[in-house]
This record gives sequence, structure tokens and C-alpha cells, in this order.
Amino acid sequence: MKFLCLCHYESARFAELTPADFDEIGAICAPHDAALKASGRVGMIGALGMPEQSRTLRVEQGAVTDRAGPYHPTPEPFGAFFIVEATDIDQAVAIAKLHPGTHLGDKFGKGGIEVRPIDFVEQL
Repeated sequence: MKFLCLCHYESARFAELTPADFDEIGAICAPHDAALKASGRVGMIGALGMPEQSRTLRVEQGAVTDRAGPYHPTPEPFGAFFIVEATDIDQAVAIAKLHPGTHLGDKFGKGGIEVRPIDFVEQL
């Protein structure tokens, strides 16, 4: 079974990070990223652009509207995602705990990972 792991981050704190902070984050993340990949259960990893770079499509009064910005603004938007293959959600959570973001602590801002079952996926 596939699970989508959505990585949230505290956008205000993320915007304050310095190049030295990113160097430190990279050093902290490297072994955890390696462990995540070594699990053999990760099928895809991706980082997302900033929420203000997005556009949202909605149907309003029968017509599709196109507006700048995220679907729903939040102080902790999605910043990255990965997809894992697991037997159940408990195993998916155990794999998600390997993600570097779960090891950064409060120093670099709060955030978290939402693990959600994928009911259907079609790869073309």
C-alpha cells in the first residue's frame, strides 16, 4: 500500500534561516536522508515551491477561476512530500520517522509530517 507523507514547515521561521542555518540543516539531515532512502520503501521524494508561487483553480458559479496563492493559506504549509510503500499505516509512520525533518527539533522551526494512505494512484 502506498502512503503520501506531507512535510509541513513553519514558513515564517523558514524565511528567517541564514546560509549558515542551511549548512547546519544539511549536516543534520544527511544521515537521516540516507536512512530514509536505504529503507527501500521510498518511491518518490519532492520539494515544493513556496506557497505564494502557487495558483489555485476553483469552480465558482459554474466557471473555473484562477487565483494567485495557495488553496488555503496556513502558517505551516506543505514544503515537501514523499511516497512510501508499506504494509499498513504503522509501518508508513515508522518509515516517515526516518525523514530528516523529524530530527531538526525546535531550532529551525516547528513542523511535522502528515502520513496519509493513497487510495488510488495511476502512473502514466
